[in-house]
This record gives sequence, structure tokens and C-alpha cells, in this order.
Amino acid sequence: MPRNRNHVRTACLAAAAVFTTVCAAPGPAAARDLPDTYVVSRQPGVLPEGITIAPGGTMYVSSDGTGALYRGHIGDPALTTFPARGLEDRPSSLGVHTDRAGRVLSVGGATLTVHDGHGRLLATRTARSGPLGAPHLNDLVVTKDAVYVTDWANPVIHRAQLKGGIVGPLEPWVDIRSALPQFPAQYWLLNGIVANEDGTALLVASNGTEAVWRIGTADKEIDQLSLDEPSFGPDGMVLHGHTRYSVLNYGAPHGVYIAELDDDLRTGKVTHRITGERFDLPTTLARHGCRLYVVNSQLDQPPGRPPYTVSAIDDPTCDTP
Repeated sequence: MPRNRNHVRTACLAAAAVFTTVCAAPGPAAARDLPDTYVVSRQPGVLPEGITIAPGGTMYVSSDGTGALYRGHIGDPALTTFPARGLEDRPSSLGVHTDRAGRVLSVGGATLTVHDGHGRLLATRTARSGPLGAPHLNDLVVTKDAVYVTDWANPVIHRAQLKGGIVGPLEPWVDIRSALPQFPAQYWLLNGIVANEDGTALLVASNGTEAVWRIGTADKEIDQLSLDEPSFGPDGMVLHGHTRYSVLNYGAPHGVYIAELDDDLRTGKVTHRITGERFDLPTTLARHGCRLYVVNSQLDQPPGRPPYTVSAIDDPTCDTP
């Protein structure tokens, strides 16, 4: 999440009621021999933001403070700088994900970049300015045929087609204002984005509207996800089957909130809230095996204080990896 969004978010959420905190019990299949804390960097000003974990356990974390990417493994508590070429002019990197080919896709500023596992730059795609001006790309999700990207500065979701492994141009795909026309355009503040397994539906977090929006990728139909209780707009999210994991920070106790959704991803019930002092303004998370890996951004007090970390917790919904 961009550093300069703190005051806007606080204003949007100041009048909201606060959730009751319920700490969830650890999942039974948690890996007890893995670290509980991972050090992204001990250098000042890194401010970690995004995270992804490849199937083999390789972890990538992005830096809002410097634009760098960091790499490690879930079996090692220390990450090192990932030698991603071509990021020298991008002062901030936010969302980061890997695809089925092991490529590393990340966004920041106006650009989507694609790197191979050695850090070689394979592609750069630049988003167009939106209705409010220059883009500030926030998060992304990779499906079998496209990359979808949220824009913090504009109420727009961008899309790049994937065909034969080639990432096409990054183009405006949906202006989400049609879902709530009366809401001020500058306060949509689009955050996390996830997709179901077949890529037919997206869930998009809007911090400004304090909601999550479902978008059909075929018809672009937009509906609000309906939960069983009031919900704040989350930051980063993970969707595993019908289980949605989300990180909340401003306006609610910091932590991970888990909901079970229906088959169509239109309604759901909050089942777990994992909060407490273990988190330091978490921004997003990744899931691997029966564990959740939560980024401690320190973005509420930039440049924060090293070390910058990721906290690993048991997935309370997990029966098997």
C-alpha cells in the first residue's frame, strides 16, 4: 500500500465501528519446524508491502520504500535482495506474484514488470492515466489468460492479456465507479485483488468504500460481496477455494480476517479473526501449506525501524497442506 494513503484511509474509516477481536486457535497441521518470523531486510527505509510464495516455497517480498524485491525460502528466516533488473527508476514496488512458469510479476507506480527466476527483465508494461490522472498500481492477480491490476489512484482495474506466455499491453478494463456512482471517485482506493481458480470471477478490495467487490470476467458485472457482519475494506487478500483470507489494518484491529464464501463468491461468513501485537501494520499475506505469511509494513510510521519482517502463523482452517 502506498505510503501517502495513510491520512486518506484514516479519514475514510474514522466513523466506523470496531470489530470485536477473537483470536483463532492454531491449525492442527501447522509446520512446527519452520521459522515464525522472517527478516526481509535490516537496511533502513525498506517498508515491505507485498508477498508471494511459489509452490516450492520460494518467497518474494516487495518494498514500498525502495522499489526493490527480496527473495528467500520458507525454511530460512532471512531474505536477500532479489537481483531484479530494470527497477532502478521505480521507487516503490507493491503487489508481487509468481505465475505457473515461475516468473515474478510485480507492480509499482505506472508499471507492471515480469522477471525470470534469475532477475532478468522479460517485460515491462505501462498503464495509461485514468480519469483522475497518473496511475498508482497497487496489486495484481494472474489467471490462466490475463493479469488484472488494481489502481490506488484511479477507480480502474487494468488488464493485460496472457497468450502463449506473452504478456500483452496493460489496458484499462473496468471503471468500477458504475457499482456505486454516488461515491467520490478519488476515494475508491483500490487495494487487493484475487481470482477464483478458473478465472471467471475477481474479488477487489476497496478501502475507500469499505467493501469488497465481485467482478465477473466475462460480463464485467460488479456486485458487492455480502458478509454476515459489517466489514471494513481490507488491504491484501488470498483466495483458496472458497476461503478468503484478508488483512485489515486501519479502522479495525490489525490482523487476518478469514471468511467462508459461497460457490459464486457473492456471500460469506466471517469465521476467524487473528489479531494482536504480533503484527505491525500488516498490509497483505500469502498462504503456503497450512501457514499464513503476513507482511509487517511499518507504513504507519515511515521509514519504520529495521528489521522489517514477515510473521508466519498457523492457518486455523487447515486440515491438510
